[in-house]
Amino acid sequence: MTSTHGGHHGTGHGQPMGTGGERRNGFGIAALVLGIVGVLLFWTAFGGIVLGLLAVVFGVLGFRRARRGVATNGTMAIIGAVLGALTLVVSAVLLALGVAVINSDEFKTYQDCIEQANSQSERQDCARDFDREVDER
Repeated sequence: MTSTHGGHHGTGHGQPMGTGGERRNGFGIAALVLGIVGVLLFWTAFGGIVLGLLAVVFGVLGFRRARRGVATNGTMAIIGAVLGALTLVVSAVLLALGVAVINSDEFKTYQDCIEQANSQSERQDCARDFDREVDER
């Protein structure tokens, strides 16, 4: 049987092999996928915080494997970690803003207004008043 890897046996491009004679690229791939999904779901706590954090962890692990020569996708791992970090930061900022809004006096006034409202038009008035108070701040 002839090799289809240009004369190198086992890894294809003369790259060092991982355990069991194969390259292990799982961490880099996982980091990239988690980073991309995190970017798409950054506005959710799970998507932004959890997936972003996992992308960073897997990206660092994947990069270390690539540096040791047991993986070939160090760049993929770095990109995944960077996407994860950006997702994590943006999600944390959005979460902090959300908490600030919920804890604001304007929001408490809005909640009280909604509880007292008896019709859809009164609820819409509450929303307009809330928007105006937030804009004035």
